[in-house]
Amino acid sequence: MNIGLVIGNVWATRKTESLVGKRMLFIQPMSFSGKSVGGKIIALDTVDSGVGDTVIYVTSTEATIPFKPQLIPTDATIVGIVDRVDHKDGSWKPAAH
Repeated sequence: MNIGLVIGNVWATRKTESLVGKRMLFIQPMSFSGKSVGGKIIALDTVDSGVGDTVIYVTSTEATIPFKPQLIPTDATIVGIVDRVDHKDGSWKPAAH
């Protein structure tokens, strides 16, 4: 599992049929201490998150599990919204949006 910040929406009027009705969001991956790391990614949303939310997301094969038995072409899926992080580098709460 990974932590990221939702930074935008993705709109696609033409897409594979299995993605119809699914929300796609831009995520900025973060370290567990709350700092941005790496490049932005696109993830499908399963928890009704939105811009400004700090989220938990999964990648690879695990990203398809919330949609089984349907096969969904996704590399990342949002599976939780973060309320607080307690880590050896310090505790923090996501900024309210």
